Amino acid sequence: MRYRITQIKIDPGQGIEQLKTGIEKRIARALHCSPTKVRAGNLEIVRESIDARKKPDVKLVYTVDVDVEGKLPFEEAVRETYVPVPASATDDMAQPVIVGFGPCGIFAALILAEAGKRPIVLERGKAVEERVEDVRRFQSGETDAPDPESNVQFGEGGAGTFSDGKLTTGIRDIRIRKVLEEFVAAGADPEILYKQKPHIGTDRLQEIVRNLRRRIEELGGEVRFGCRMEDIMTETEADGRQRLKGVRIRRTGAATEEGALPEIEELTADAVILATGHSARDTFRMLYDKGAVMEKKPFSIGVRIEHPQEIINKAQYGDPALAEIIGPADYKLNHRCGNGRGVYTFCMCPGGVVINASTEARTQVTNGMSNSARDGAYANSGLLVDVRTSDLEEHPLAGIEFQRRYEKLAWENKAVSTYGAFRDDAADPVRKSLPGFAADAILEAMPHLGRKLQGFDREDAKMTAVESRSSSPVRILRDEKMQSSIRGLIPAGEGPGYAGGIMSAAVDGIKAAEQVLLSKNHR
Repeated sequence: MRYRITQIKIDPGQGIEQLKTGIEKRIARALHCSPTKVRAGNLEIVRESIDARKKPDVKLVYTVDVDVEGKLPFEEAVRETYVPVPASATDDMAQPVIVGFGPCGIFAALILAEAGKRPIVLERGKAVEERVEDVRRFQSGETDAPDPESNVQFGEGGAGTFSDGKLTTGIRDIRIRKVLEEFVAAGADPEILYKQKPHIGTDRLQEIVRNLRRRIEELGGEVRFGCRMEDIMTETEADGRQRLKGVRIRRTGAATEEGALPEIEELTADAVILATGHSARDTFRMLYDKGAVMEKKPFSIGVRIEHPQEIINKAQYGDPALAEIIGPADYKLNHRCGNGRGVYTFCMCPGGVVINASTEARTQVTNGMSNSARDGAYANSGLLVDVRTSDLEEHPLAGIEFQRRYEKLAWENKAVSTYGAFRDDAADPVRKSLPGFAADAILEAMPHLGRKLQGFDREDAKMTAVESRSSSPVRILRDEKMQSSIRGLIPAGEGPGYAGGIMSAAVDGIKAAEQVLLSKNHR
């Protein structure tokens, strides 16, 4: 019989043998026999977490599945498996189109390709190899503005390619296991299947997204880089509702310059999954003008804050040397201000770096990223404040202009400073680059956050503004079948307002692909 054993604690640095010993002791106590009589074979780690409540006596805590002869007073191990939606028996539908090749678009394309539907993916940016070079040139200062089509936000893998590659999520869904297994098959470390806070790292993600693309192509899918969806074609149905008929794309890549492909092309499509990501501002404007029903949604604005990683290790582990064994420490903090405004840390990058993630010239958008080793000297995270819809003008796209206003201010102010200066000087460049309510909220929250994490409010903590792209400021409305107000257009993932990170975006992409396969309208 296979059982699930929980709360097996071992010391950091100990190996699998100590883990097996702990399991055998647990089973022996349950059976009232000697541990020497227990042999827990075929051990599989289901979950690994860190218990640092009694610093510096930190423990690793495991949940495992084991095969044991006989009946035990433990829960039987049950592993749910993702079951794909069967494809339509007919092949009369046009090839489904996916706009965007971030986590949502990648997994939507993979599911459709596995079902034999040969999806066409349109990605306005470049393949990851070229994209990395474009980003390097901008980050190093070789160019004074980002490539508008190939940058930290646009290109193969989406914004997640230049991040910490965190795979944590607050959602619960059987599709999560499918996503993790596909990442492992594409080259990720198998430990992401059981780590409490799994991550991949920017360096590994570049290889993994390339391998996922090759898998999609092997299954008959097609990924077109340098292809921006510029317009959609619709017709009016008898009930007055618009139905999608196709998309118009503009090519921006080298092939167009060489005359090998037309600059403008129209594709017939009756199913388009919109997986653009949160920074496709021109696409949102086009869809609004075309009549897609959308609304403004809450998002956040703030700064990126940096500390020496050793300070975080000491605060979280008690003994900073433990970081050499179990990895650099992270944190997640929040505070509710007296006026109800929320302040929280976001996308914490242990051992990482702060980067400029802007997509437009003369703007400064800050973000963080780290490689798989997380071995940099500094830790960074977003320090963000809630932006409510009541803070914005009435227009559904008002959040975009709100973001842009402060991104321009941050560039004009050269908004890099320290917490001490931010606190003491009303003319501080970072403070001047935030809306007043956000600066006030951070000032109120910092002492409280410093009490939760010793050293967080140290005066020399570096602050860079403005962090404005943590989530989309727009939601494109959809029904229970994920259809927008334009039939055939399926908004999915982070950009249209339905996800908040790599995992939730990937899961939403799978759901969108399932709806394409299930819809009678596409058979």
